[in-house]
Amino acid sequence: MDEDAGLRRFGLSPDRTHLDEIRALLGEHTEREKHAQGEGDTELMKLCCVQLFNSGDPDDALLIWSAKQAGFDAACSIDVELLLGHGLGATKTHLSTHPSPSAAETLARLRELESLGAFEGFSVEELSSGYDRYYEEE
Repeated sequence: MDEDAGLRRFGLSPDRTHLDEIRALLGEHTEREKHAQGEGDTELMKLCCVQLFNSGDPDDALLIWSAKQAGFDAACSIDVELLLGHGLGATKTHLSTHPSPSAAETLARLRELESLGAFEGFSVEELSSGYDRYYEEE
């Protein structure tokens, strides 16, 4: 499946019944990209991240963070704001109670970016609308 097929199949705000399939697809391409730059489809990875962002499940933040760190192209194409589908405060709270080391690392990075003003004016609704326009234009 490529980006166009993923968009046709799931849309930007997928039905909850499709979220596990989207997570699996993102995980598969994340592992491919970690194995060798260019093996994962970073455009499809970005779309999966947007779809998970739109679902608003804070548990997806770590999956999105892992995808973002998979390689240079993924880091450039997957916006860090996509971790915040449940909002900045709720995501930070969720990560602060999560037992994994990657949660602590992700939380530290979010706090660092927040202290630099990266999330000033951030809105889940505005980012979602921006991606609606982005994918409509393609």
